[in-house]
Amino acid sequence: MNKILYTLVVIATLTSCAESYSIQGTSSVSSLDGSKLYLKTVKDQELKNLDSCDVVHGKFRFAGLLDTVKLANLYMDDESLMMPVVVEKGEIEIRIDNTGRNVSGTPLNDKLYQFINRHDQIGNEMNELSHKQSQMLLDGIDEDIINKKLSVEAARLAQQEDSLVTNFIVENFDNVLGPGVFMMMTS
Repeated sequence: MNKILYTLVVIATLTSCAESYSIQGTSSVSSLDGSKLYLKTVKDQELKNLDSCDVVHGKFRFAGLLDTVKLANLYMDDESLMMPVVVEKGEIEIRIDNTGRNVSGTPLNDKLYQFINRHDQIGNEMNELSHKQSQMLLDGIDEDIINKKLSVEAARLAQQEDSLVTNFIVENFDNVLGPGVFMMMTS
């Protein structure tokens, strides 16, 4: 009798230490329907499956217990969807459509995707510089003037990106976002 009681107390203690996560997802991308999605994390320098689910009629769900907050990536089979997800306590929402991807619902995911959106915005502005160069050439502006103007703009954008990344990593050194974003930016 004592062994059963002891076992129940140990199970209750272990379960109470673990946090639960719930991830609800929707997708309007038809190629995801019927496929299997995986949340994968790096453990012991290897990519390991944390959870998996099927996409049915554009909906999917991950749920489980987690003893620590983890930064995972969303995969379809072995193909990365380039979508980091902070697996933490709370109701996490994933939206995937043809125009973008977003994870929200918990503080760290909201912070991560605010950073990702700003980083993407700077990247788009940087990509726009070649279009500006072509337009200026078609307008008959001297190539030296174009290069001087656009190099100043490129340097400004590079500085913005550097500041954004550095500040984000420094501000989040004490949670999974700092090391996670550092690894994403340097890999």
